[in-house]
Amino acid sequence: MLLLAYDIGTTGVKTCLFDVDQQIRMVGSASCGYELYTFPDGGAEQHADEWWQAMCASTKQLITENSVDPAQIEGISFCSQMQGLVLVDREGQPVRHPMSYMDQRAHWEIEEGLRRGVKIAGMNAGKLLKSLHATGAVSGSVKDPMWKYLWVRNNEPDAFARVYKWLDVKEYLICRCTGRMVMTEDSAFSTMLCDTRGGTRTWSEELCHMFGVDTAHLAEIVRTTDLIGGLRRQQAEELGLTEGTPVYGGGGDASLIGIGAGCVKPGDTHIYCGTSGWVATITEKQMVDTSSMMAAIVGAQPGLYNYFAEMETAGKSLEWVKDHLALDEIGVYMEKREITGNKEHIYTSLYDYMSEVVASCQPGAGGVIFTPWLHGNRCPFEDANAAGIFFNISLDTGKTEMIRAVVEGVCYHLRWMLECQEKKVKAADTIRFCGGGALSPAISQILADILNRQVEVPAQPQNVGSVGAALTAAVGAGAIGSIEEISGLIKPAATYYPGSCGEEGRAAYERNYQVFTKLHSSNKKLFEQINMR
Repeated sequence: MLLLAYDIGTTGVKTCLFDVDQQIRMVGSASCGYELYTFPDGGAEQHADEWWQAMCASTKQLITENSVDPAQIEGISFCSQMQGLVLVDREGQPVRHPMSYMDQRAHWEIEEGLRRGVKIAGMNAGKLLKSLHATGAVSGSVKDPMWKYLWVRNNEPDAFARVYKWLDVKEYLICRCTGRMVMTEDSAFSTMLCDTRGGTRTWSEELCHMFGVDTAHLAEIVRTTDLIGGLRRQQAEELGLTEGTPVYGGGGDASLIGIGAGCVKPGDTHIYCGTSGWVATITEKQMVDTSSMMAAIVGAQPGLYNYFAEMETAGKSLEWVKDHLALDEIGVYMEKREITGNKEHIYTSLYDYMSEVVASCQPGAGGVIFTPWLHGNRCPFEDANAAGIFFNISLDTGKTEMIRAVVEGVCYHLRWMLECQEKKVKAADTIRFCGGGALSPAISQILADILNRQVEVPAQPQNVGSVGAALTAAVGAGAIGSIEEISGLIKPAATYYPGSCGEEGRAAYERNYQVFTKLHSSNKKLFEQINMR
């Protein structure tokens, strides 16, 4: 069966068409970008119409380039960024621009709502314990959507008065497609207001009352594999699809990327390096580590959870180094333009060039260490004021060492989160690595060496979110019996073994890593002094 999957990312949508039978095969894909609008006060917003226009443009491009008959497409599903806030009126129109998961304006709201009174781990003891009891987690980050919701209530009362429902990113797009306002279980959980006791997935009236959330604003909770409805006529025309095409619930990126990477069984661990980054291990029970800002979150599979640790800027750090370091020169003069298609270079893209440069530098980057906290950080410490550092630069430091240090810094942070995670669960000895960062053999090998674990990369690792969305829709349509069966469909395309760096390289990584984990605590007060909003 042909299934259309929309991967709604931070900076663009990737639209993929899959043929799912005894295996999954990509028929074609197309991408279209949109803006992330950031503001000096910590705001981060996107425009809902830009999401939709990007979906329409990429869908029509995919259909045209691959000569697809839209009538043959048997389902639509989504994988999207999570913890956004899309407040809509009764007609499904946003009452203000959607707030990204990166938005961190609600400092007053979280301070008043969670950090007054007797504290445990820096949070109000009573509210913390009630939250943990009901949901297995707590809204401990200023970037969590509940605080954004309360920020709108407190700062934009006219817009808030028009709110009918609170949706997340893909839920808004599902609403636009079908007219139904729903939230999949994983999105509902990410509000930290969903009662998960006894395997239930219901809104907690107690928590809503405690934090000041209007339960009337909360949408119906559905499953990832549920059929939500058929594509409406106008929306079908705009997308270039067929009216009535089934639309399934899909899931958030944190839920579906692991599935698309083949991690569906308890104990499976995957690492993602896209715009953001994370480490996730599947568990059979909920757990939380408030000291490290980790929790076992609801995913796409009933009865299973993803013990989840997130960093805000992983691949975004690689994009930053591309734009601000690599586009000048790396030992040779380069014009500030992409080198793709330039026959004078043997590299097919600037990222390939960067990977070659990184591979040419010795492990440890000449003692230079980079902290990938370019938009604050969430785990294993929460600090909106944290920022990037190039530490230990000397006269011998060049751009090659600095670029290598950025890659290593992302991998150090992933190792840090993995080690914190293993205080509660046993992570897999073999890690599935996915996201755009996994396209680079150099980065994949550095990760294996820094983690000291075997790393497997699936085919097309940048598309695993779309793969997960298509496969869960296939389960909903009955083409696949269960999500557990998916593991047999996803095989590693490349494997990286630790130790390629040699003993000297391993010693350099270990030395740098021990310093890396101390850089935040050593500079926390300085970050606050210079960046406090």
